[in-house]
Amino acid sequence: MAFARFQERWGMRGAGLVAGATGLALTTALVLAPAASAAPGDRPDTAPTTKAPATKKPAPKKSSEPKQQAPSGGQCNKPSGQPASAITQQPWAQRRLDFEQAWPITRGAGVTVAVVDSGIEAAHPQLKGKIAGSFDATHTTPTDCYGHGTEVAGIIAASDQRRRNVPFVGVAPQVKLLDAKFTTGESTDDNTLLPKAIEWAAEHGANVINVSARAPDTTLLRQAVQVAKKHDVLIVAAAGNVDKDERGKESAGYPANYPGVLSVAAVDESGTISDFSNHKTRIDVSAPGQDIISTVGTGYIGGQQGTSFSAPYAAGVAALVRSRYPKLNYQQVINRILITAEGGNGQGSGYGMISPLQAVSAVLDANAKPGQASAARPLSGPVPIAHAAPVDHRTRNIGLGIAGGALGLTVLVAFGGAVIPMGRRRGWKPGRIPALPTGENRD
Repeated sequence: MAFARFQERWGMRGAGLVAGATGLALTTALVLAPAASAAPGDRPDTAPTTKAPATKKPAPKKSSEPKQQAPSGGQCNKPSGQPASAITQQPWAQRRLDFEQAWPITRGAGVTVAVVDSGIEAAHPQLKGKIAGSFDATHTTPTDCYGHGTEVAGIIAASDQRRRNVPFVGVAPQVKLLDAKFTTGESTDDNTLLPKAIEWAAEHGANVINVSARAPDTTLLRQAVQVAKKHDVLIVAAAGNVDKDERGKESAGYPANYPGVLSVAAVDESGTISDFSNHKTRIDVSAPGQDIISTVGTGYIGGQQGTSFSAPYAAGVAALVRSRYPKLNYQQVINRILITAEGGNGQGSGYGMISPLQAVSAVLDANAKPGQASAARPLSGPVPIAHAAPVDHRTRNIGLGIAGGALGLTVLVAFGGAVIPMGRRRGWKPGRIPALPTGENRD
């Protein structure tokens, strides 16, 4: 595994936030779940059933990770992460999505993505200079004391540093980020903070908002989503995680379940929907959400799992589309992502795995909707035509040589077919030229 050493130290910690009284929870996507229907479990996606904030379980062998919220004075024991050398190969999610194929078309320039989460570590080498604005609904500290927000931000926007032997890179490395912090740990008991962070992001220039959290359906959250829509902001949200013991008893997560929000499920390396991915939430598309590598502190973390990490992959693709097609509204961008997805593969997969290259390059009508027969209709304006491939002279010469040899062999066989029978009839004696009649010239 590319991050075996990370897993040994960090375990399979899922990113998840829970909002106490009503159940705001960060999953390996920020997950907010209704307290009435959710119970604490091994996965951090689940919400507490009491009004007290859920206590975050410390990751194995990582005593430095905070157990709950940062002190009001602004102190926190934030995670530092592992060095880039711990990543031994390109993460499987990057290989599977192959989003680098879309980079000749766009890398997300001109687009701003808001990360509504636990904050972003601005000092991370792959995130430096990317944060265009910050908001702290918790009124504690701008620092990401939990690490989840930095992990999400890295998947979306980590700069390309492969020349420095850093295999990990974000989907849209040229986007700008807004840091909209609404929690300081795995959970929060104030359900008003998530809506505040979403509204702030929508009103301060976000084109895409990533919400890796599952929350209950509240009036404030519905209003915040409507504010984002009025500002033509596309919200991408994690479907939410469900513990195995709760399978069959789970409830839909929000904001993912709202119409007009791009809802994302998680898949493993084989493309199978993860067993923790919430099927009760309406699903639009799926994306990698198991054994994920990303940024944390000033280093890296591996072995992450949850729909919290699937959402930022989709948010990165949404940013690429908004950069390539700036005139499309948020719903048209969602439709384009759904139409170009790879196709569903069972319950909870929606339209299937996101396809970054197809999302930015497919020729579609701007008003095309998923399932319409007329979806693939030429857009106005020039259509790119691929240049002819350069001539491979070496291959051509080899081909000509083979063709010439074959022709020569054919002639030789034909000649032999005519001469050999004649030789046999003469007993292989030399032939004679018949005498010419007198007066004829041999010349």
